Amino acid sequence: MSDISDPIELTPSSDGSRRFLFEDADIRGEIVHLDSAYQEIIAIHQYPLAVSRLLGEFLAAAVLLCANLKFEGTLILQVRSEGEIPLLMVECDHQLRLRGIASGAEHATSDNNNELLRSGQLAITIDPAHGQRYQGIVPLEQGSLSNSLDGYFKRSEQLNTRVWLAADGEQAAGLLLQQLPALITPDEDQRAQQWEHVYSMAATVTDPELYQLESEQLLYQLYHKDRVRLFEPASVSFNCSCSRERTHRALSTLNPDDIEELLQEQGSITMDCDFCNQHYQFSRSDLANVLGANKAKILH
Repeated sequence: MSDISDPIELTPSSDGSRRFLFEDADIRGEIVHLDSAYQEIIAIHQYPLAVSRLLGEFLAAAVLLCANLKFEGTLILQVRSEGEIPLLMVECDHQLRLRGIASGAEHATSDNNNELLRSGQLAITIDPAHGQRYQGIVPLEQGSLSNSLDGYFKRSEQLNTRVWLAADGEQAAGLLLQQLPALITPDEDQRAQQWEHVYSMAATVTDPELYQLESEQLLYQLYHKDRVRLFEPASVSFNCSCSRERTHRALSTLNPDDIEELLQEQGSITMDCDFCNQHYQFSRSDLANVLGANKAKILH
């Protein structure tokens, strides 16, 4: 941990998420910066710049939310819309391993989020390794993910929470502030004043400052008159959870007659992962247990 009472020598930005606490107020925060992980994800598909920016915001948001959850599992942000991006989905697990896709958006032409995600519904899914899956659905307000998340937190957490997101196609970043239950400051009026101060300062941050400034520099710029404790960074990385075994299990859910028909037409079945473009090819012998003993025989 470190404090931000003095400006420090800056180092180049890297992928990571950092938590911070206000020592004299019941308020915490999280800052995420994405560089190489973001670039790896958007390099897989040739997205227009507006789509890459929007995907970057979703990636940063997923890390912010996942970093504040105490669970083992995966958090999923998903929007289905009638706009130029039919499906946008991002996943982040408890180890901050990240993947994402904007399906069907390769030919989007709009720079307006309302057009890209017109009539979109945001689904926030928490899929724990142990326990019951939870999903909340909120409208995508004015095409803004940060506004939608603010509304989601207001309804679900009952605590003041605000989110800022930014991306430029090369870097993405996010800032989250959340007021905690009263412990340090029990007086309601004082709590409201503290929150207003912290929130109003964060609201002055521009998008370039959010993704260009290191965590220490950003916090010093905003809160150098406050006592803030900054924790060590947690690493973020691009990682696709697809595998040959998982793809084989997905094939096993299909009707054996449909698999047989594909094998006769094509000789083998190839399954592609939309997230990472990995190709998995399965021959008849690979699918013997799926087809059953009789249908596994090669037809002459």
